[in-house]
Amino acid sequence: MSPAPPLLPRRTVTAALVVAPALWLGARAQPEPVRRPTPGQTEGPFYPVQLPKDSDHDLLRNGTARYSRGQPAWVSGQVSDLQGRPLAGAQVEIWQCDEAGHYHHPGDGGKADPAFQGFGRVRVGADGQWRFRTIRPVAYGGRTPHIHFKVRLDQRELLTTQLYVQGDPHNARDFLWRNLDAQARDAITVAFQPGSDGLQAVFPIAVAA
Repeated sequence: MSPAPPLLPRRTVTAALVVAPALWLGARAQPEPVRRPTPGQTEGPFYPVQLPKDSDHDLLRNGTARYSRGQPAWVSGQVSDLQGRPLAGAQVEIWQCDEAGHYHHPGDGGKADPAFQGFGRVRVGADGQWRFRTIRPVAYGGRTPHIHFKVRLDQRELLTTQLYVQGDPHNARDFLWRNLDAQARDAITVAFQPGSDGLQAVFPIAVAA
């Protein structure tokens, strides 16, 4: 029969019991790591001059008209601050061209398909979640496929940026995408993957609030 292990001195045991909770509480008290803010991008020339009457989350329905061109997609995500906390009450806007590469904007000659809403905005709840029904963006002119985003909180504009499509062959030739560093590209370039209800893309947004 093996001899019993030696007993620790009472003073040593007491010190360990005092220190252990302090170490555990200290680990819990460490602040969350600060996130890198989502990189900003230019607004571009086609932000709506006048917001459409129908400006909800579904860009494939404009009033009673339904848009049936392009590849339907859900684009969703969460708005958070740099500590990862949901930014309740933030407003997320998107705007993009139709399948033929046209915007609802006077500067684009009024050629956009009237059935494509082209612009949408939603206000997030306590969880910071948002989503839009739209199409996978397409290339036009010298631009790679992209969707414009703007985030507001109350009267403040917190971010204007663009979402890009992971793996799109036009990316490397796009002057805005090409001028980003690798980490910034990764933050705003997302995969559009097949799902049960069209393509699915997830775009987390972090802003300094």
